[in-house]
Amino acid sequence: MNIRRKLYSRRHALAITASALAVPSLALAQAREASPVRRNISSFALHNWRDHFDSLGKGIILSDTNTKVLQHWTADGEMRIYPTSVPLSDELTKRGYTEVVEKRKNPTWRPTPSMRERNPEWPLVVEGGDPLNPLGTRALYLSWTYYRIHGTQDTRKIGRRSSNGCIGLYNEQIEEVYERTPIGTQVKLI
Repeated sequence: MNIRRKLYSRRHALAITASALAVPSLALAQAREASPVRRNISSFALHNWRDHFDSLGKGIILSDTNTKVLQHWTADGEMRIYPTSVPLSDELTKRGYTEVVEKRKNPTWRPTPSMRERNPEWPLVVEGGDPLNPLGTRALYLSWTYYRIHGTQDTRKIGRRSSNGCIGLYNEQIEEVYERTPIGTQVKLI
């Protein structure tokens, strides 16, 4: 059944119909142009920082929890985008305005009280640098208690609802964001 579905894609159906009717190749090309196949179309829309903040200040981080994308603007206006992991559920998702209040290389991880309640088997602490540390190699601490933008050792989480509240990035990407982000950078999670 799956093979049959693949064989009868729109483009393939046009080719079969055209060859069955002995349509000249020019007519086939015109039929393909009339119904082009769109590939590599983004599944997210980028935001304009001006729709959320009055000025760039020290920089802006905008994390869209629906499309799982983080946009980062430096104070000089350079913008880069990164795929993220986001909280598992809306109950774990905090939205609104905050800011970066601390930065740590190889941060130590301690589960929150609610995480310990849900997962009592989890360790009380995982030291920075440990390959099992869920915060990865860098963390940006937000003004909201327990919320971070951090790396992850488990790259399967990126692009998914997989966190307990934080925003996760690939380690190499959080290291880039970390270097470009001063304390006081404005943050909004939407």
